[in-house]
Amino acid sequence: IFPVFSKAPNPEVYLLSKHLPKQTDRLPIYMGEVGPVWLYPQSQLDCVVADPKKGSKMYGLKSYIEYQITPNSTNRPVNHRYKHFDWLYERLTEKFGCALPIPSLPDKQVTGRFEDEFIKMRMERLQAWMSRMCRHPVVSNSDVFQLFLTYKDEKDWKEGKRKAEKDETAGVMIFSYMDPEVPDLEPTEVEQRYETYSRFTRSMDDGVKDLHSVSHLHWKRCTGPLQKEYRHIGKALQNLSSVFNTSGYQGEATLTEALMTTGKIYEEIAEIVAGQPKKDLHYLMETNNEYKGLLGCFPDIIGVQKAAIEKVKDADRLVAMNKIAPQDKHNMAKNLSTMSYAFQAEMNHFHSNRIYDYNRVMQFYLQEQVKFYETIAEKLKQALSQYTNL
Repeated sequence: IFPVFSKAPNPEVYLLSKHLPKQTDRLPIYMGEVGPVWLYPQSQLDCVVADPKKGSKMYGLKSYIEYQITPNSTNRPVNHRYKHFDWLYERLTEKFGCALPIPSLPDKQVTGRFEDEFIKMRMERLQAWMSRMCRHPVVSNSDVFQLFLTYKDEKDWKEGKRKAEKDETAGVMIFSYMDPEVPDLEPTEVEQRYETYSRFTRSMDDGVKDLHSVSHLHWKRCTGPLQKEYRHIGKALQNLSSVFNTSGYQGEATLTEALMTTGKIYEEIAEIVAGQPKKDLHYLMETNNEYKGLLGCFPDIIGVQKAAIEKVKDADRLVAMNKIAPQDKHNMAKNLSTMSYAFQAEMNHFHSNRIYDYNRVMQFYLQEQVKFYETIAEKLKQALSQYTNL
């Protein structure tokens, strides 16, 4: 009644499994202050994506950009093209996608791939993606991720790729490596927890999309209508100054000069307003976009977990029909508990990262906003100082 091994997210395959990997390969889950947590390394892995260089092959017919990635574990740089990042993403999704959110890479682009602005933006997004993967204790310690960061030469890279592509510990079978050092959960308790997580991830997805939409409109306003309004005010004040200058009245000069200076300052403010989103809103939107990608993974992960709950609920009927043995039913409940602990550990990882990321980016955003308004205030004070008290 149960299908043979498949890499598709079919929880039955894992639920009935009895195989346990070697102790060295296990992925322990501990009970921490916030609940189940992954085992975190003593020193945090990180890497720097830098130094993009244009390369070519097929006698120059095919061009590409290659990035240098330097992990802090070796301080030895390795080179990768975008298609290598894409390969890594596919391997990680295949291996961990049933249990962990693996966000998509920055989009591929057909035209303008070699323009400086695009290369800079892609490198920034690849850096953010790699940093997020480095921060995950399960992903960062996996063989395929370590291969990507530390391969020695072309031969080592190709051999590692072949091995990774044949990895059978993928899909739901990744749960067989997870080892919760905690008591088993009851299926009813498991189900309640999923409802809570499901509601939160859906609500956060809505909130993230709303902030993205509002931020996008604000950026357009700063570089469009708002910039034009400040320019128009500046031009109108300068025009008024020119009109006043034609009066022939002796005491005119101080006011006309003040109006002209104020008009020019408003034109300067127009450019400051238009340039500000790149300095602060950009980083808030990028963080928000990363979370949009992460949250997009959760429906599938929760779907696998809910399918497993339904299978376990059906175990009594299958035992009664002699389709599975009572011991199989016990194994299914135990394995469902492991899946639940893995998901709770992942949600706790997600929440701690979310709090850190949004706290950090909002601090940066507000610091830059304060500088922005202080700059405008200084400009307005400069304009105000041109006028005499009558």
